[in-house]
Amino acid sequence: MIEKNSATPLYVQLVDILIADITQKMQPNDKMMSEREICQLYDVSRTTVRLALAELENSGYIYKRHGRGTFVSGALKERKNLMDNYSFTDHMRQLGKEPKTIVVTFELDAVNPILAKQLGLKEGEEIYRLERIRLANAEPMMFEISYIPAYLFPNLTKEKLSTRPLYEIFKEDYNQTVKIADEEFSASLVTDEEAEMLEVAFFSSCLRIQRTSYNKQNIVIEYTSSVARSDQFVYNVRHSK
Repeated sequence: MIEKNSATPLYVQLVDILIADITQKMQPNDKMMSEREICQLYDVSRTTVRLALAELENSGYIYKRHGRGTFVSGALKERKNLMDNYSFTDHMRQLGKEPKTIVVTFELDAVNPILAKQLGLKEGEEIYRLERIRLANAEPMMFEISYIPAYLFPNLTKEKLSTRPLYEIFKEDYNQTVKIADEEFSASLVTDEEAEMLEVAFFSSCLRIQRTSYNKQNIVIEYTSSVARSDQFVYNVRHSK
């Protein structure tokens, strides 16, 4: 229980108690008690409860649904480690989930100077611009915008991308495989548009990922900017000497 005379802040004590409840008694997607119920049960203020819940959300233990409440996330068992595998489809299948991709936008365009440098192209060369929502078991997980050199993938179509994984198309249709993928990560908040697509509350925390993929000849074959839900993805790094 909460020790009000302890040197440990009340919200930190509450975080520890709620984590114990989540890990020992609850399952992913179980609904949490309301702020009012937690206040009454542990005899703490609404401010203390909100601080504790914010800490749990930032740590990936819970997620919020606007107008519906707060729920336990699958963080401990099912969150994807972004360093393990850059194939969303493959990893979701490994977790026993059904991956799905919704192609929001697919268009052929001329590359601008900034993207040209990123893709190793000349300004004005053609690229495909691809916007996708990535889902697992029908739940939105990630929103991606990809830029792909058109000369490497002639006749790429929205129909192909709607039915098959991108890297599978690269390999089987164009003999292009990813040898190396460089990724950069940063913490951020979702925009209003991203919140709607990912079905999360406005101003929810997220991970932003910039990925540059190279083929066996060290030619850039894809540059992707992604927004991943922080309640469903974790980024782990192991350092060694």
